[in-house]
Amino acid sequence: MLKYSVRLDISAKEIHCCFSTIDNKQKVTVKASRKINNSPKGFKDLVNWMIRHRKQIDIPLVICMEATGVYYENCAMYLDKEGFFVSVVLPNYAKKYLQASGQKSKNDKIDAQGLAQMGAEKALEPWVPISEFYYQLRLITREIERLHERRTAIANQQHALKQAMYQNKDVNKALKEQLKLIEKQLEVMDKLIHNHINSNKEIADKVAKICTLKGVATRTVATLIAETNGFQSFNNSRQLVSFAGYDIIESQSGNHRGKTRISKKGNSHIRRILHLPAFGVVIWKVKPFEDLYKRTFAKHGIKMKSYVAVQKKLLVVIFSLWKRNEQYNPDHQNINYKEQESEFSLGLEVQPTGVLERL
Repeated sequence: MLKYSVRLDISAKEIHCCFSTIDNKQKVTVKASRKINNSPKGFKDLVNWMIRHRKQIDIPLVICMEATGVYYENCAMYLDKEGFFVSVVLPNYAKKYLQASGQKSKNDKIDAQGLAQMGAEKALEPWVPISEFYYQLRLITREIERLHERRTAIANQQHALKQAMYQNKDVNKALKEQLKLIEKQLEVMDKLIHNHINSNKEIADKVAKICTLKGVATRTVATLIAETNGFQSFNNSRQLVSFAGYDIIESQSGNHRGKTRISKKGNSHIRRILHLPAFGVVIWKVKPFEDLYKRTFAKHGIKMKSYVAVQKKLLVVIFSLWKRNEQYNPDHQNINYKEQESEFSLGLEVQPTGVLERL
């Protein structure tokens, strides 16, 4: 036997569990399955159940689960504190694996068995729990994002009503009141961000240094560090670029030459928050972002492609400044990031994202 694998299919109230093994011939065998409650008592029962079926302590045990909203978090945290190897995979990744392995039906039991097999066969990355500080900050930044989406939806509704055949003053008044309320809530959220960051002097100093870069404000940096757990899980910029969905994917086979574009298979909150700062650094003529924009725009003549190239560069530079605890210096030649500008900017397909931050 090479490995024990436990797959957890987690919902709001229940967890479907499957305990599997894989031998040296890569044969995966389901040893046991059960259902427990998604509660502290259920987590304790789960640990006891796994211990009973783990006959050989020296053989590694991997616990695999999907990132299903927030429902997996308490279970993952409990198991991590108990010293188990926990891996959290994206639902898309799990779905593609099940399809590739020939699964046609879908239910909780089948999913649990299929992902137990994935945990046995694959060398999965360990889950790193986000710290409470960054978790609280992420709650605030994502609420700001939702408020901006609501504000945009209401503004669009107002515009549509103005073009309607008949007007309704009461509806228009209600929409205006909703917009006023959202504006007040946004002011409150901005204060919460500043207060939360200032509660940690070390982080506040780092954020202040990065914000010396013209066009980048506190909310941008707050969103980036909240979504990445303070960049703790990233050893290099390529990992971060992939996590944010700025990595390049190709479509080529034989004589077929498809379009090369960014994957967008990553954290959309990061791409969204970098939309406006990319405009800012170009407007303020910040080097080398302005040079990158002009150079790439001269090649293909599409502004948005060039702005997305600037977004990616901004992300990498902020990551480097955070790791080095430095202010931005346009004349500094030792910032460690690698660009593939021609490939990135010429092969890019991009859709505009929402504007979430004011300069």
